[in-house]
Amino acid sequence: MKIFDYKNSLEDSYKKNKRTFIFYLILRGLVILTLIRCIFTRNFESAMICILSLLLFLLPALLQKKMKIEFPAVFQAIIFGFIYAAEILGEVNHYYVLIPGWDTMLHTMNGFLCAAIGFSLIYLLNRGSKNFNLSPFYLTLVAFCFSMTIGVLWEFFEFSMDQLFYLDMQKDYIVQTIGSVTLDPNNSGIPVVIRDISETVVKTSQGDTYYIAGGYLDIGIIDTMKDLMVNLVGAVVFSIIGYITLKYSKKSTIAENLLIKPTE
Repeated sequence: MKIFDYKNSLEDSYKKNKRTFIFYLILRGLVILTLIRCIFTRNFESAMICILSLLLFLLPALLQKKMKIEFPAVFQAIIFGFIYAAEILGEVNHYYVLIPGWDTMLHTMNGFLCAAIGFSLIYLLNRGSKNFNLSPFYLTLVAFCFSMTIGVLWEFFEFSMDQLFYLDMQKDYIVQTIGSVTLDPNNSGIPVVIRDISETVVKTSQGDTYYIAGGYLDIGIIDTMKDLMVNLVGAVVFSIIGYITLKYSKKSTIAENLLIKPTE
């Protein structure tokens, strides 16, 4: 019973804002329906993703209680939406494959949110310490670096999963032009450029043959760099908002709705 009581106490913190709590209930209901569907179709891997999503929904309230901080209602709603879009729509419903740009959108949002989190944490430390006083520029720079570090660590995770379990988290791209020093017969370090590639044939030692129509298969490099670039865009956008808010003491609706605050 204590587990359920604790779970209910976490959810009570969401009820401070009715709109956010209603949004939370709707998303949780959709996840539960998806979980039931996955169980009936014996898609147990997707069912585990649904359970993980339900646990992640409780994370903001848990952090608020443990760290004595308060997430703004808008920030909580964005986090809930991000979890649902990434795990349920992206992974379970395959939006990453079915909808072009879905992964790009989420990585851009991730860069924005991580910059907001980094900015908030450093701002709270900066404001609450007599021996720690950063200028608005350096505070913003630290927030930006925090966001980019999270983005890089996530790409490390995707790379590790692809190398160990071949999950193709770093999605492949079809390209028509490549340049490679490996193809240079003289080993002179001069890249051999192949243009207008129309098809690639892959043969295995077991005699299997795979045809890749349209060009050459890039293994995750383009996806990784694209993800980091859009993460940078999101981080830069919030960093600019945060810097202006601090530097010129201007109230920003966006900053107010995204900055983590200490509990009273």
